[in-house]
Amino acid sequence: MFDLLFQQISTTTNLTATEKERCQTYFTQHTVRKRQFLLQPGDTCQQLAFVVTGLLRAYTIDDKGTEHIIQFAPEGNWISDPNSFFLHEPSRYAIEALEEAQLLLITNEAMEEMLARVPALERYFRKLLQKNVIALHQRLISSLSQSTEEKYQALRRQFPDLMQRVPQHMIAAYLGITPETLSRVRRQLLRD
Repeated sequence: MFDLLFQQISTTTNLTATEKERCQTYFTQHTVRKRQFLLQPGDTCQQLAFVVTGLLRAYTIDDKGTEHIIQFAPEGNWISDPNSFFLHEPSRYAIEALEEAQLLLITNEAMEEMLARVPALERYFRKLLQKNVIALHQRLISSLSQSTEEKYQALRRQFPDLMQRVPQHMIAAYLGITPETLSRVRRQLLRD
């Protein structure tokens, strides 16, 4: 269950066998069924989730009833509501399994203790945070300056198999467009 997590960690830091054993004690293994929620709006996000298998999404619904997908989290990705998790505020997001998923969950308190007892993980989580900040800025710039076609192509590059795993209306919700606009973009790209 921990192989993928340790594979990810090894890209930035090396852990000893003892550190890996210690690290495992801070996580809880959890399975979510398809369409099951890991987090509901208004609840406080108690755990950070690493996706071992499956696919989750974080989304919000605005006052007009429009769904906005904030994040897709396939295998090897982390998902949570950072504001809620770190600041202990009620969440604005829902986190839902789009496929049955195997997760490794860690609480904020367990994470702090783990980082104190396995200092090598500080580097991994710092690098992860840096990558997330960069991705957030790239998504913001993309939403402000790229055409719909460019945003769609970027999503396809980032998550090549996502188009086969997620309904088109969710792809549209992630891109901030209507399903009809997405269909038009897809048709145009097929012609080119």
